[in-house]
Amino acid sequence: MAELVIEGLTKRFGGVTAVDDVSLHVADGEFVTLLGPSGCGKSTTLAAVAGLDRADGGRITVGDRVYFDAARGIYLPPEARSCGLVFQSYALWPHMTVFDNVVFPLTLRKVSAADRRRRVMEVLELVEMAPYAARYPHELSGGQQQRVALARTLVYHPAILLLDEPLSNLDAKLRDRARAWLAELRTRLHLTTIYVTHDQIEALSLSDRIVVMNGGRIAQIGTPQDIYERPADPFVADFIGTTNFLPARVAGASAGRAQLELDDGQRLEVVAARPAEVGSRVTIAFRPEQMHVAPPGPADAAGSVLNTRVTSRSYVGGNWQVGLDLAGAVLRLETRQPPPEDVLRLWLPHAGGILFRGVADAAA
Repeated sequence: MAELVIEGLTKRFGGVTAVDDVSLHVADGEFVTLLGPSGCGKSTTLAAVAGLDRADGGRITVGDRVYFDAARGIYLPPEARSCGLVFQSYALWPHMTVFDNVVFPLTLRKVSAADRRRRVMEVLELVEMAPYAARYPHELSGGQQQRVALARTLVYHPAILLLDEPLSNLDAKLRDRARAWLAELRTRLHLTTIYVTHDQIEALSLSDRIVVMNGGRIAQIGTPQDIYERPADPFVADFIGTTNFLPARVAGASAGRAQLELDDGQRLEVVAARPAEVGSRVTIAFRPEQMHVAPPGPADAAGSVLNTRVTSRSYVGGNWQVGLDLAGAVLRLETRQPPPEDVLRLWLPHAGGILFRGVADAAA
């Protein structure tokens, strides 16, 4: 195991900068996820670490080894880097058995026959595939193929593990099971890992830290709880989980609180960790689980009550997803019972919402 340090990494494809001055420190044994939409630079960053793409600038080190240094002209080819890479497609040899697929990297490294068999069976036991050693890839499920691909990577004891959307080819139920199995395995291995995904559930459930990327740059780095509860900007808030955005004007501010006026004249009060200037345009973000249907009567001391218009009702198993129109903003609320009328009184907490300056694109 070893720590990974990326400094000022830059990669261009023609006139497009895919990775723009990215710096990241991954501690020994840490599981870090690169998360973001397609084209954000996460897979390009992974490929640069693996040596599959030669970056245009920056520096990459793993432990005391320099993998890449643009200033010094250092570039180690993939085979000289102690990286274990699991692809999205698994890339198993179809004419080889499970055993032969997994032993192949050891054969290339000229490991003795006795050690090869011992190490292959150890790693197949680790991924719970030892009973399938004699089978061929076409005789395995997608989840089993994914385990074989991981075993083939772990068998030669890489310094770091690189996983490029390894669960994306699985169906929803199998992906859930594979995610739980991978979470258990990472705890046992304690191997320095970079995991690339666009799936927020995978990122939240597996990671020690999440790196949210946007447009080739890092938008935010933090623990799953930090990223979800304290997003740095509207992009992160919108990408991680479901977020409701309300454009408003600051009508008053004092003692860490802000009084906001919506476009239809309704008002609410929020705790404002970020300073709010009276008269400025802002966006307040709420998660669906923070909002509730208000009971009859005046609002309590912990929240504000606003009148909204119901635009849709969808049953999603155990809960209803209710679409709302509040001063022209589209909101989503989750309730146990569908609203009986087209007008709904919505309770929003004073604390818990996040205030952003300006009108966010997600709210526009």
